[in-house]
Amino acid sequence: MEALLEIAKKVSDQVEIYSLEQTIDSVSFEDAKLKDIDSKLQSGTSLRIIKDGKLGFAFTRNLISGEEFLQNALDSLSVEAGFDLPVTQDPAQLDTYNSAIETLTNTNIVDECNRICEMLGPRRSGQINIEAGRVTSRVRLINSNGTDLSSRSSQYYCYTAIMYPSSYSSISRLVASKHFERTPDEHLNFIVNTYNKSLKEASPRGGKMKVLFLPDTIYSLMWRLASATNGKNIYEGKSPVSEKLGDEMFDRQLTVYNDPLNDQFPGARSFDDEGTPCRYFPVVENGVLKNFYYDLHYADKLNASPTGHGFRSAMWGGDSIATKPTPSLNHGFIKPGDKSLSELIGSIDRGIIIAGVLGAHSGNIPNGDFSMGLSPGLYVEKGEIVGNVKDAMVAGNIYEVMKNVLAIEDTLYPAMMGTFPAILFDSVSVATKS
Repeated sequence: MEALLEIAKKVSDQVEIYSLEQTIDSVSFEDAKLKDIDSKLQSGTSLRIIKDGKLGFAFTRNLISGEEFLQNALDSLSVEAGFDLPVTQDPAQLDTYNSAIETLTNTNIVDECNRICEMLGPRRSGQINIEAGRVTSRVRLINSNGTDLSSRSSQYYCYTAIMYPSSYSSISRLVASKHFERTPDEHLNFIVNTYNKSLKEASPRGGKMKVLFLPDTIYSLMWRLASATNGKNIYEGKSPVSEKLGDEMFDRQLTVYNDPLNDQFPGARSFDDEGTPCRYFPVVENGVLKNFYYDLHYADKLNASPTGHGFRSAMWGGDSIATKPTPSLNHGFIKPGDKSLSELIGSIDRGIIIAGVLGAHSGNIPNGDFSMGLSPGLYVEKGEIVGNVKDAMVAGNIYEVMKNVLAIEDTLYPAMMGTFPAILFDSVSVATKS
């Protein structure tokens, strides 16, 4: 990397080199039987240069010729770049790597999956599917302004699901840690007990009712909030909240924040993929819209300060090395409340639990609109789960729905887009066959 940096400095005004190395071991079980074991090593390097106010970009999985790689970046010079690469010397020191991950073998992971199947097997009729594995990563970033940063991380994950008959719907839980942890009995009991209670098909009438979003489905709401507060959408005029900073837009129980420095969870970072230091960052605080987030490019466009949110994000399994940094909320949290999940369910006189969604991308995302299928939706009457609801949908707008928070769970769970509790909302529109 240093040799490439020196070569690039001779023909560029500013240079940034980013490298990523990953080791991934994964195990999958289908219908309580081992289906696949996969191990792979991957690495890559990306190069950004600024010359004459223009930004060039190139990436490779196999760096052979530094001169050719640099020429690819020079040939791509096109986008205006009015920003300077940061000078970052002493980022926060975080505990992101647990060396115990090195002793974890695929055999150990298979044994844990078999244990889960043995515990759940006699207690359910549906198919047991499990995805588990370990990931170790090393990121290094250097630039021509003297920044030289690196981060090493470890993660073990185990996703357990029981599938409904003749369906892709399931009840599931995810465990994620910096080292191996057995899936707690509490999680497994939740999965099998919730599945068994909801196995019967229910046919409630639709209308506005109480709706409980489980942690796995909160991303469908956070996606819209993250889009509206993204500096790119603020700059492009796509956000409905661009003039709303300081306004109370949501229920006062709701606090949403980004905290890359929280190393109790895997994936913590003290700097983003541009070298800007990360920090605790409130987006919504007690219902009040507090901040928009930026990378270097859009901070410059809006005459704002970069917030440490320039990440190379590739949704749906894309290649992060092949992407340029963009404003991304990669470490989202929602402040927990004071009610257990059983208390939330027990408080529902008539309503729906959303345990999975189909079509989370439907609707005008920056505007906050959503219209999603329930996969599954669980019908609740008088505080008890009655059954699962087929062919049902939930629709609304986050700026209306998230004003009506009844209660928030007291526990956080790893999920897509962050770490969230379950949230119970009032008066949400649900459409059913009935």
